[in-house]
Amino acid sequence: MAGLYRALLTSASNVSKNLTQVSPCRTKFTKSRISPQVFEERAKEHDKYGGDPEQPHKLHIVTRVKSTMRRPYWEKKVVKSLGLMKSHEPRVHKNTPSVNNLLKIIKHLVRIEPLKLPHGLPAEEDMANTHLNSRGELVVKRLLKPLEKKAIES
Repeated sequence: MAGLYRALLTSASNVSKNLTQVSPCRTKFTKSRISPQVFEERAKEHDKYGGDPEQPHKLHIVTRVKSTMRRPYWEKKVVKSLGLMKSHEPRVHKNTPSVNNLLKIIKHLVRIEPLKLPHGLPAEEDMANTHLNSRGELVVKRLLKPLEKKAIES
C-alpha cells in the first residue's frame, strides 16, 4: 500500500512540473497573421456605396437571400427574430446598434440596403398608399383631391 501511495505522489509532482513549464511551440503562433488591410479605415467606401458618414440612413431594407438549412441554431434564431423566415421577402428595420449586431451574425445570409425616401417622409394619411419598389425606394402614391366647384356667375 505504501508503494502505491509513493507512486501516486511522484506522478503528481511530475505532472505539476510539466504544467509550470512553458512550451516552446507557443511562440510560433504569437505573430498576427491577419492582413493589415483589415484594420485600415473604411471611410473612403462611403463614396463607393453612396452613403454619407455624417448622415447615416435611418432604416434598413433586409432581405434573406440564402437558406438557413445546415446553419447553426443561433443563426436560425436571429433570422426568426428579425422576421426573415421567407426568403426574398423584404423587411424594414431601424438602423440601431442592437439591430446591427443581429445583422452582423447573419450578414452572409441577407442583403441589406438603405431605405431611400425620394419624396420625403410620408404623412399619416399617405401611409396606406405607399409601397417599396425594387430599388429600395419608398414610393408614395398621392391621391388626387377633387377640385371644389366654383359657382359660375352670369
